[in-house]
Amino acid sequence: MARHPIGVHVGRGLTDENELEGGGPLARAAEMDADGVQVFLTDPQSYKNPQPRPDQADLLASDVVVVVHAPYMLNVATTNNRIRVPGRKLLAAHATAAAALGALGLVVHGGHVLAEDDPAVGVDNWRKTFAYQEKDGGFPLPVLIENTAGGGNAMARDLDALDRLFDAVGGFGAGFVLDTCHAWAAGWDLATVVDDVRARTGRIDLVHLNNSRDPHGSSRDRHAPLADGEIPLELLVEVARAADCPIVLETPGDAAAHAEEIALLRSALGG
Repeated sequence: MARHPIGVHVGRGLTDENELEGGGPLARAAEMDADGVQVFLTDPQSYKNPQPRPDQADLLASDVVVVVHAPYMLNVATTNNRIRVPGRKLLAAHATAAAALGALGLVVHGGHVLAEDDPAVGVDNWRKTFAYQEKDGGFPLPVLIENTAGGGNAMARDLDALDRLFDAVGGFGAGFVLDTCHAWAAGWDLATVVDDVRARTGRIDLVHLNNSRDPHGSSRDRHAPLADGEIPLELLVEVARAADCPIVLETPGDAAAHAEEIALLRSALGG
């Protein structure tokens, strides 16, 4: 395995025709010469529980790093009980299913509260999510909270908010995913972002290395290819080098484009 494993997001679950036609995540990884894959286990807008994958044994036996992304709409920070409570159960179900695949971790967005709510309530709801799960033995793999691009009452959009969140959940072993497009959109300084984040979270477990189609501080979450966006490529490479952890590309493009990006990164990182 390379010193900096480089993976690609490769599908939207078992119902995704493109993934099935491509032979599944492992075939996609081989096509791109990727060290890892990131997958959804269900439709990312669905509250359905994940089902066992027919390629589970192959994924467990493979050297390919597997990362699972939780559904986008999952929001355990919200004060809305109809969203938060099912979200907690869904997070636990995806964590169990991801662990069965030998996944590195389960990526989940930090979520948000409503404009009229105190963000501190959202932080406490995250704490309760981990505390309730501890009663059942805890999550079976690392839950990796990802920074987000916009939203004034988001739990992981601003560095100060990240500080408060990890004060509450860091003791439970919560991990962190640094998304470079989101950080750029939120106005973070990518030249110092790795140190800035680690000062607040104590860790970076995964980097979503994505360029941005929009200017710094735009609050827009629109990913661009590594070498074709508003973020200087050299800056992205330095983030990857400083973080010194697995990387997942969520950049637009086909398999050939992703293979080129992986080769470029390997060369730049000396791996």
